[in-house]
Amino acid sequence: MAAVTPAQLLLGELTCVVCLDFFKDPVSLPCGHHFCQACITQCWKRLRVKFSCPECKEIFSQRNFKPNRQLRNIVEASRKLTLEPAKEPEVGTMCEKHQRALDVFCQEDNTPICVVCHLSGDHKEHAAVVIEEAAEHYKVRNPRTVKLQCLVLDLCFSCVYLSFQKQLKTGRQKIVSEFQQLHQFLEEQERLLLAQLEELNQEIEKRRAEYVAKLSEEISSFSSLISEMEQKCQQPASEFLQLGKSWRREVAWFTPQLGQVLSLTRSDRPCPGAELCPSRSDSLSAANVTLDPDTAHPRLILSADRKGVRWGRHTRQNLPDNPERFDSLRCVLGSEGFTSGRHYWEVGTEMRGVWGMGVARESVSRKGRISFTPEQGIWAVWCWEDQYWAPTSPAQSIPFPPSQGPRRIRVYLDYEGERVAFFDAGTGDPMVTFPPASFDVLLAGIPGRPHESTATHTENRTT
Repeated sequence: MAAVTPAQLLLGELTCVVCLDFFKDPVSLPCGHHFCQACITQCWKRLRVKFSCPECKEIFSQRNFKPNRQLRNIVEASRKLTLEPAKEPEVGTMCEKHQRALDVFCQEDNTPICVVCHLSGDHKEHAAVVIEEAAEHYKVRNPRTVKLQCLVLDLCFSCVYLSFQKQLKTGRQKIVSEFQQLHQFLEEQERLLLAQLEELNQEIEKRRAEYVAKLSEEISSFSSLISEMEQKCQQPASEFLQLGKSWRREVAWFTPQLGQVLSLTRSDRPCPGAELCPSRSDSLSAANVTLDPDTAHPRLILSADRKGVRWGRHTRQNLPDNPERFDSLRCVLGSEGFTSGRHYWEVGTEMRGVWGMGVARESVSRKGRISFTPEQGIWAVWCWEDQYWAPTSPAQSIPFPPSQGPRRIRVYLDYEGERVAFFDAGTGDPMVTFPPASFDVLLAGIPGRPHESTATHTENRTT
């Protein structure tokens, strides 16, 4: 704690610790401490024995105090004592409680106080310094801090656009690399995504303009704050610290605002539209599909490895009617579900007849009859005696000459892209692409509805 002036110490010695004011009719106790006569009388009002000193707690057997005329004279002289020509105090420079000058700055409560408050009031034993020293401390620290932060803000402003350009370049490189591996049947995907990248570039330019406007506004606001603070630093010390609480709150507000702007250039912040860029973990993967016997219709007979299925025309297996099993539709679903990513698998169609293949929601109805449409949770292609079609709205015919029908069909699923498509695995030609749809858990499916006179045999293989 910094030392106070002799005048301040004198005022402290002439102050009663009970009423915290100059002694009035001071009296002395045997222990040597002094109090106002009215104050000590009030303290001992209800006591009959064991009268104690309010300051040192020494016990006396009887009320024993003597008037101290010498101390009274010193108090009266101190009241009239003037160390410098009197001047009218400035507004806000006097203690409202004790009407003393605010000569001390309490470091714990961050407020100017008078010497009486410091020596015997609410701020007793608090760390304090003289008010001029505190004023110099804040005048030096705060403007420099704000100026430094504004310089950092200006640097971040210039880095925002470069950061997005770098992320855009990285995304373009990833797209080109992935399509070199998938070029066989995803050439049209490359053209689509490059077009989307152009839209992304336009979106980045638009956002850059928004960031420029926003950051310019922030810099203007902070510049105004600096100017205001520099003006306040020219004010007298006591007035400067009286205003300290309000403008220090403004400085405290500055830090989180700066943090929000700095977050624009975080290296881990994704570039807008980055979901268009396929990563290694999001690359196309071949699905190893096996069929789930618990879902198979009783007339569908699965192979031992559960990768093939055939129609048992004259055979109806005695299987439990569990909730997962289709009881009316000739269907079977895959064992593994898809909840993310891009996948494909191939299904062999080596026999004539009526058959279908595709994907279905896990929640698709298993009991009773339903239509094989996306609205019912099924995306599939059908073959009916060499005529191919997709159950879209309206139904879409897929033209294939009878002798050139596909022997293997590739099913393509893009979960995040909400797409299901079918290709001729032999030629890579697209057969049908369904419109975007919302998925839950998707399962590979073999829906079949055989003609009465023709058996159907399908094999499911993954590559």
